[in-house]
Amino acid sequence: MQIDKLRGKTLDQLFEAILSLQDIEECYEFFDDLATMNEVQSLAQRLEVARMLRDGYTYHKIETETGASTATISRVKRCLNYGNDAYTKALDRVHEKRTE
Repeated sequence: MQIDKLRGKTLDQLFEAILSLQDIEECYEFFDDLATMNEVQSLAQRLEVARMLRDGYTYHKIETETGASTATISRVKRCLNYGNDAYTKALDRVHEKRTE
């Protein structure tokens, strides 16, 4: 796991802060203060790319709908296939919450 190289007090603090957020509005406020609009949009784009890949969309359709580069799409696909299953866990949980 690549992130293990970064593991430490400051990264733990960041993740604990994110986990402490109570609703969508707090997330918007936190990420507005924490990151640039482009950084946040890049993260959101990657999650959407993962959803679309999982749902069987082609690279061309994903590129057209999200604006993601083929390099980004490939990286996300590699994570879906060989990563920590984090995209899958998150997408499944969001889907479950929306269908409750």
